[in-house]
Amino acid sequence: MEHYGILALVPPFTAILLAFATKQVLPSLFISIWAGAAIVNHGNPLAGFAEMIQHYIAGSIAQPWNAAIITYSLTLGGMIGIISKSGGIKAIADWLAVKARTARSGQLVTFVMGFIIFFDDYANTLLVGNTMRPITDRLNISREKLSYICDSTAAPVASIALISTWTAFEMGLIKSAFDTLNIDINIYKAFLITIPFRFYSIFTLFFVGAVGFFGRDFGPMYHAEMRARKTGKVIADRAIPLATKELTDMKIKEGAALRWYNALVPIFSVIVMVIAGLYIHGYREIIAGNDPELVHAVQAHPFTFSVMRNIIGQADAAVAMMWAAFTGTLIAIVMVMSQRLLTLQEVVDAWIDGAKAIVIAAMILVLAWGMGTLCKDLGTAPYIVGILEGRLWVGFIPLMVFCVGSTISFATGTSYGTLAILMPIAIPLAYHLSGGETAGLLFATIGAVFTGSVFGDHCSPISDTTIMSSMASASDHIDHVKTQMPYALTVAVIAILFGFIPAGLGVNPLVSILMGMAAAFGVVRFAGKKIK
Repeated sequence: MEHYGILALVPPFTAILLAFATKQVLPSLFISIWAGAAIVNHGNPLAGFAEMIQHYIAGSIAQPWNAAIITYSLTLGGMIGIISKSGGIKAIADWLAVKARTARSGQLVTFVMGFIIFFDDYANTLLVGNTMRPITDRLNISREKLSYICDSTAAPVASIALISTWTAFEMGLIKSAFDTLNIDINIYKAFLITIPFRFYSIFTLFFVGAVGFFGRDFGPMYHAEMRARKTGKVIADRAIPLATKELTDMKIKEGAALRWYNALVPIFSVIVMVIAGLYIHGYREIIAGNDPELVHAVQAHPFTFSVMRNIIGQADAAVAMMWAAFTGTLIAIVMVMSQRLLTLQEVVDAWIDGAKAIVIAAMILVLAWGMGTLCKDLGTAPYIVGILEGRLWVGFIPLMVFCVGSTISFATGTSYGTLAILMPIAIPLAYHLSGGETAGLLFATIGAVFTGSVFGDHCSPISDTTIMSSMASASDHIDHVKTQMPYALTVAVIAILFGFIPAGLGVNPLVSILMGMAAAFGVVRFAGKKIK
């Protein structure tokens, strides 16, 4: 393998610098891959351009796993478009809204709604904000508080959900990095292992719940809530709500009957089908394999826990997820058309609209795969490891990666872009510096990348989800950022002290979660002031 030395750092660092400067992730990744491909081709930019298109972009899409992940993502997005257009999700939100009778219950219902709409952060933000805004206004809950709850339950929930528009993206990044390291592990299993290490996302959810449960706030949020409760002004006098009719109104077919099961049945079918698909595909793989002992165990005891674990471990998660997305889509189509809620043309239009929302994420993912392959060709990870080996205590890696990811996502305003830039570097770094172990430190580092991108995205005033939260809640955007940031920073400190530092020391993540939960509740209870 050819050694490129310090030139191996050019693509990832170019991507970071361009993303900082332009706030645009797609062109930053594109130019960075082009630069790297030119280096591989001995400094020839024209040959590098051809290599980038053919090998790093088209080659990434051509990989069966990658193609399956893109297909799943677009199909699931299309299904979400259909159930949104038919009013199914709105029906669930409306049912929850009637449970809100006090300021406390209004906040808790908004929080619960954020959990229920777990499958996509954009859908979560827009649906929760628009549905609850009239309710929270009636209960004298500030728009700042509504936008905070929307923003702080959207990405944290979607990013750790077992099935969501984030799941495929995250699994794709993990697999790309693992392939470059020749790590042979079931990717869905690896994804699940990282969830307890998403400390910021997990603690944020507990923090939001504690704020609603105790009815206490601090900092600028306390003053916003006191204003709303005392004067009935849900926004400040000088506030300019970030909302337009085109962007905040729910795009539901006029006159459509709102039925909750039109959303729950397709979503539930996706979850069930993923589980069933993992079992079916894994079973078939084992039967077709060359391990007679395992084949006998599967045939004799197919539903015992140990055997089922082996079966699911042999499954291709991308295949199961494609089966599930198509199944959910077909069920959604049959349901809305049999009830005459949508015509065939309207179903097709709704599916396309839903799929459109996933296109940017899919494009970023393709370029992220290309960046991962490029970094492998350049030997970026071994070069970084060679520099840091003996100079960096391996236990600092999760903390360092969390801080770097937070900084990048804050500066760029995108969690997806941060993941695409940082993951190809972070995973090989943790793997090599830990002696090639696929154990806690590696998964803690992966969790740090995921949740660090969420933290920076929360704080950033140029983040899409932060802007959408202000928009859907009809809140002044700067007021939303100003009131949310102290809470996000507080949770980030809790994540560092009780999550990433202990993780570097080898502490079980479940112990860290319990300590972080206690800290989150304690801060709200004792630092927060009661809103009366």
